[in-house]
Amino acid sequence: MKKAVEQSRQLGDSLGGIVECIALGLPAGLGEPFFDKLDGQLAAAFFAIPAVKGVEFGSGFGAAGMKGSQNNDPLTVEGGMVGYKTNNAGGILGGISNGNEIVARVAVKPIPSIEKEQQTVTEDGASTTLSVKGRHDVSAIPRIVPVCTAMARLVLADMLLQQKAIK
Repeated sequence: MKKAVEQSRQLGDSLGGIVECIALGLPAGLGEPFFDKLDGQLAAAFFAIPAVKGVEFGSGFGAAGMKGSQNNDPLTVEGGMVGYKTNNAGGILGGISNGNEIVARVAVKPIPSIEKEQQTVTEDGASTTLSVKGRHDVSAIPRIVPVCTAMARLVLADMLLQQKAIK
């Protein structure tokens, strides 16, 4: 990533990226099947972050190209404990946590304020170009990682409190 950031900086451009957020150790049963879906609440929190343009859980958009037999997470028993062989659901089934780790990926757009000339229009409607000078971040990814973590923690704490899993 350092190499890509430096190359983009030299060109006066910016980069987007994907942040993966994983939550471990949550109980099965968090969330509701309709209005307070766990994945819906997490997605809403992630989308509240400026520059976030997409959110997926587990196999996400890749699931659209799978068959049910490929995407389903088979149940297994190991050491007397029931678990899942895979985690295509990203730890959430029907809006409710299934006890697996929750895996979310957040797509972040490139920063629009760049030094590279861009086409725009003046207040009078005339075509022109614009170049933003000064010091700018090339990518929001390093700054968004802790923000995504905080948003996920807030949602998960709310869910735990709502369902009286913590006091």
